[in-house]
Amino acid sequence: MDTSGRFKINLTALPSYGATFNWQLDDAFFDALDEQEIQHGNLDVTLRVNRKSGAFELHFQVKGDVSIPCNRCLEPMTQPIDTEAAITVKLGEQYDDDGEVITVPETEPEVDVAWNLYEIIALDIPIYHVHPDGQCSEEVNQLFAQEQDEDDKPNDSRWDALKALLDNDKR
Repeated sequence: MDTSGRFKINLTALPSYGATFNWQLDDAFFDALDEQEIQHGNLDVTLRVNRKSGAFELHFQVKGDVSIPCNRCLEPMTQPIDTEAAITVKLGEQYDDDGEVITVPETEPEVDVAWNLYEIIALDIPIYHVHPDGQCSEEVNQLFAQEQDEDDKPNDSRWDALKALLDNDKR
């Protein structure tokens, strides 16, 4: 991951009242991370950093859209992103990320939030993401239309008789 230090924050150099950072994430950001799920993106990020009793509270706001493959037809689709997240960072002896608090060494008080940004965005994408009905590729739309036609056909009475035999056998 090479984001050229663009997302590194020197915690000890921040003013006591905190700081705000604004970034525009585009395709170059996602290309640098070399991940497959998000293909393109155009997002605005605001990061507010506040000092809180020996730690730093990082509050992210991310808004925009990304292009991801549709789970149904695998063609690109636009997924809106509108999310907020908070991360706590503290200074310590060595780097540690226990899932709740990130500890960075006091000797190197910088935190690179590029991967955190990616995770925040990825977590806002629904597990199952598809185009709205009728907007998948033409081939997939035709397959769904055929399935719908088959579902609308009346059942073959021979299958109904077989099902009745199986149901009687379960009793």
